[in-house]
Amino acid sequence: MRPIRSNPSRIVGLLDIGTSKIACLIVALEPRGPAILAGMDTPFRVLGIGHQRSRGLKAGVITDLDEAEVAVRAAVDQAEHMSGVRLDEVYVSLACGRLKSEVFAANADVANGVVGDGDIARVLDGGRAYAERDGRMLVHMNRVGLRLDGAPGGADPRGLAARRITADLHAVTADDAPVRNVMLLVDRCYLGVAGVIATPHASALAASSVEERRLGVTVIDIGGGVTTIALFADNRFIHAEAIPVGGGHMTFDIARGLQTPLADAERIKALYGSLVLAPSDLHEGFSYPMAGDADGIEGQTTRAVLADILRPRMSSLLGLVQERLQRSGMAPYAGDRVVLTGGSSQLVGIGEHVANVLGRRVRVSGPDAASGVPGGLVNPSFATVVGMVAAVAGEGLVTADPGRSMAAQGYIGRVGQWLKQGLQ
Repeated sequence: MRPIRSNPSRIVGLLDIGTSKIACLIVALEPRGPAILAGMDTPFRVLGIGHQRSRGLKAGVITDLDEAEVAVRAAVDQAEHMSGVRLDEVYVSLACGRLKSEVFAANADVANGVVGDGDIARVLDGGRAYAERDGRMLVHMNRVGLRLDGAPGGADPRGLAARRITADLHAVTADDAPVRNVMLLVDRCYLGVAGVIATPHASALAASSVEERRLGVTVIDIGGGVTTIALFADNRFIHAEAIPVGGGHMTFDIARGLQTPLADAERIKALYGSLVLAPSDLHEGFSYPMAGDADGIEGQTTRAVLADILRPRMSSLLGLVQERLQRSGMAPYAGDRVVLTGGSSQLVGIGEHVANVLGRRVRVSGPDAASGVPGGLVNPSFATVVGMVAAVAGEGLVTADPGRSMAAQGYIGRVGQWLKQGLQ
């Protein structure tokens, strides 16, 4: 008898280029991997991880290619050294380029009266062309609904009789130049871009549960320089937003309010930052170094004063979130559940504060420890890079070439599988 041969592992490199940190994750997608995320059918094994403090970025946008290259190379080298794998290409997260989300319908006539792969391809080609109008670049596209001759269609329309097929699509696009700069940065590190994944989609996959996405949820990822929003309803990704405000602005507020260096302001935020007050906070003080004071004189303040610095910035950010949600018109479909993630979601009392401002149920979450992900990654700071694993394993439609919106390899086959499975 011939031995049964198991499916070979697929090695995937994932790169999250954030404003505060750059993280690189190398995983093996394999049948018997120890880890599996919510709603993900493919097990995986983490081979290596590297992360470095970001350089040369502001609000998610590359401002200095040389500085950013140093940080990316260091993170990738760290992950490669841990895993013993040399990467040729990576999937890259994207939160820059003024992400724009819209839902629209694409139509195509069925050539011979029976839906086939060619009909499906024409629908998606039309949707891609519409999404990329005005010089925008397609980052993500997923199906919201499907109709045959105006009637609701099933998950897989191939082989069904119809004269016209209509796909209700959700697309996320970005300005062309910032995306090209990201690809140029990766190219300078001698890596290819296997695909681009929308940051709000990735972080939502890691931080929310399948049940939440089915019932409707809003996932808010508060990063160092950008806050992203992802809306899900009926297990479908229906809207995305990116706001160029994040935890770094709170750090700057602390530095300015207490007259302390930025590095110390970040430390103060992590150790003493809180958005809710306890009676003891009015009297519990701490010392900190003053900016530009060569005599070593230290300042003194209390947790209550620090909370008074943090709350206005957080309230301002939440006001922008509410404004974007109202303008989108999609908030009612996502229900009243809110999940917070990202590095700045670890502020003490942030869940209660956001719940009071938004008037919704709120929980703070990161990658699920029960998923088998190593303990170092079970942290809201790594929600994006971990969620990218689920996005890649789920055969997400991502951009791989600035000149095209979708990878060319196996295009018809991927389209058919996408409509069959219904991308999340």
